[in-house]
Amino acid sequence: MTFTEDEFLPISALQHLAFCERQWALIHLEQIWQENILTVEGKQMHERVHEEDFESRGELRSVRSLRLRSFELGLTGQADVVEFLEDENGTLIVTPVEFKHGKWKMDNCDAVQLCAQALCLEEMLKIKVKEGYFFYGKPRRRHRLVIEENLRAETRTLSQRLHDLYETSYTPPAKYSKKCDNCSLFDVCMPKITDKNKSASKYLNNIIICREDSTS
Repeated sequence: MTFTEDEFLPISALQHLAFCERQWALIHLEQIWQENILTVEGKQMHERVHEEDFESRGELRSVRSLRLRSFELGLTGQADVVEFLEDENGTLIVTPVEFKHGKWKMDNCDAVQLCAQALCLEEMLKIKVKEGYFFYGKPRRRHRLVIEENLRAETRTLSQRLHDLYETSYTPPAKYSKKCDNCSLFDVCMPKITDKNKSASKYLNNIIICREDSTS
């Protein structure tokens, strides 16, 4: 199956979907967005990265803000940086580099986003992309990501899930977990209240008890 340009969805949505399907729906279906300190610092980092179109260091050429697309995945977006280098055999090596605020995450939320960029480059340039890199703001160093088959399969599956959910226009219910605490949409989503597996009355009672304790 291939998609048309009218069916393209943003690559960045994969990261949101992998993190939380409800977060993805609030942002991409309901057009709800709120900033917090993490999103602001992340935006500032990306703006600094995109200030120049390209740079060259020796044989290495770095292109910034390169537009990407894949008819196979039905995705489009923009790479922070794509590096182009010819090896000693004249083979072109293409490497996407994604800049992220914070530090390396144990889940695959960021990985599928970078893998999708690699798959777009493969389709556009008819080459093989073997690896990509993250540059994380907290340790301020690169983290290498091998674009291996399991990750490719996960990214393709998630891309199809993205299109399926978009077609339904359905916002899933909240399901609270510890990662919710750092989400910029926490106050909109209200996962501790709206989680169908939790009692809203019990949560509100706890708030009232805490307030009474603080004033006594």
